[in-house]
Amino acid sequence: MILEQYYTKCLAQGTYYISSNGEAAVIDPLREVQPYIDRAAQEGATIKYIFLTHFHADFVSGHVDLADKTGATIVIGPNASTSYAFAKAEHQQSFSIGDITLTLLHTPGHTMESSCYLLKDETGKAEAIFTGDTLFIGDVGRPDLAVKSDLSTEDLAGHLYDSLRNHIMPLPDDIIIYPAHGAGSACGKNMSKETSDTLGNQKKTNYALNPDLTKEDFIKEVTTGIAAPPSYFPKNVWMNKGVNSSIDEILKRGITPINAKSFKALADDVEYLVLDVRSPQEFTKEHIPGSWFIGLDGQFAPWVGALIEDIDQKIILVAPEGREEEAVTRLARVGYDNSQGYLKGGISSWKTAGYSISSIEDITAQEFIDGLESGMIEQPLDCRKPGEYESSHVNGVPLHALDNVHSELKHLDNTKVYTVHCAGGYRSVIFASIAQSQGFKFKNVLGGYGAIKKTELKNQELVTTSSCNI
Repeated sequence: MILEQYYTKCLAQGTYYISSNGEAAVIDPLREVQPYIDRAAQEGATIKYIFLTHFHADFVSGHVDLADKTGATIVIGPNASTSYAFAKAEHQQSFSIGDITLTLLHTPGHTMESSCYLLKDETGKAEAIFTGDTLFIGDVGRPDLAVKSDLSTEDLAGHLYDSLRNHIMPLPDDIIIYPAHGAGSACGKNMSKETSDTLGNQKKTNYALNPDLTKEDFIKEVTTGIAAPPSYFPKNVWMNKGVNSSIDEILKRGITPINAKSFKALADDVEYLVLDVRSPQEFTKEHIPGSWFIGLDGQFAPWVGALIEDIDQKIILVAPEGREEEAVTRLARVGYDNSQGYLKGGISSWKTAGYSISSIEDITAQEFIDGLESGMIEQPLDCRKPGEYESSHVNGVPLHALDNVHSELKHLDNTKVYTVHCAGGYRSVIFASIAQSQGFKFKNVLGGYGAIKKTELKNQELVTTSSCNI
């Protein structure tokens, strides 16, 4: 038996490849499916099944593409409804892959079709369970994403409580839990950075598996402090229930090189968004006027989904040389399939063609603090998340979270100059780029709050309300 976890840090998402005796299965595949096909070919295996734990909200799965290319059967749990062919499995239904089996355990709560898959080896011993968004390492899935007129968040939380206690907690303590997500995902509140663990250890450390936790207390715990889901979540659920463009078609169009003259014409068209995916430092130094920054070397796909409100937005890219296909692929992972090409030759070709560039002034953390103390910086902003801000922030610097940038800008004055910081200098450049594209003037604090905490403070002070590390 072969069991491999493919973990994608940008999405904090785990997908799984399992094979035995010439047959293979994939659980929760990413949008790009060729790696699974190549892996099966490597060992001469046939992909027999594609298992979905549920209809994911935070990424678009490649299950339909993978089924089309391999002939594999898509398996989803009870209550599922789609526009493509699939096998609707029942609770406790087993599927053979070579000499091993995967048994579906229907575990509603995160969504009503949510299911886990229990893996038994050649001897029939339970080895692992693939828990999707039902159970994470250190947490459980949020119960607010599948709310309907006849099903509240509290109802879903109650189902989740029952699912955990009736179908997962009675399993042997030595089985390994393989969840769909880890720390950084918006599908839970307090996930661990670990991507697997034994059930026995989770019973000791995961609050949700505490045997003394009443159903009422569980419901209160999992429904308290949930941040609003990113706006693209329901769109991705809808896409995962339907047939989407092939990743091959998306890549073919998206990695089309565009010369500077043609790129300029598209950039001037209001239907197109210029998305710059280079580093924060490269962007602040020089960029195309009106372009947005969301760098590849950060939480790229989640921020794209949170901030680009139209999932059908036509996008043209400014990308580091050799990373154009990566950018298009990662956009498609969250359903942004309308990439139209990239600037051939990058910013250099744009400047050679004689077109103007913009920049954002970077200042050091010490210059920021000195400016606050001298009164030279009059419009400071903190664009981190509310939890980060509440833990510790610079006294007198207001919070304008990046998650809400489009509404936050309505409260700012475009005649003033703002100075923005985040935790490390990535999100602040995103905020400044979007603001600048709408006519605001911004400076960026290099190194963000991490650098600010190391500065020499005189009259300024940091307000700390907990021991949480930023």
